[in-house]
Amino acid sequence: EVQLVESGGGLVQPGGSARLSCAASGFSFSSNTMSWLRQAPGKGLEWVSFIGIKGGTNYRDSVKGRFTISRDNAKNTLYLQLNSLKTEDTAMYYCAKETEDLSVPTVRALGVNWGYWGQGTQVTVSS
Repeated sequence: EVQLVESGGGLVQPGGSARLSCAASGFSFSSNTMSWLRQAPGKGLEWVSFIGIKGGTNYRDSVKGRFTISRDNAKNTLYLQLNSLKTEDTAMYYCAKETEDLSVPTVRALGVNWGYWGQGTQVTVSS
């Protein structure tokens, strides 16, 4: 069973930093492209960043230069370093894996379906 468990969120002041983690199990983590998604209050789920099998990355424009995605295949863990946080970054953050299984909820971005996200971790940016 695919399981993704996010952690590391919290209350952060504007301009501050946070590091999110996502522990993966139930599938071959090193063989999968992974993404971070987020959902702000009252808005839909949106794609934030992905990291490929060989470490290639991509980011939505609003977080480029501030967020860094990384992975540790030995630990089956995905990370997202958030720097220079803004109030508009306030959201529930989820990690997701690329999937062709449309029996689960998915978000499509960059021509890929992302699914199997966990319970999420809340990041609140406020003074």
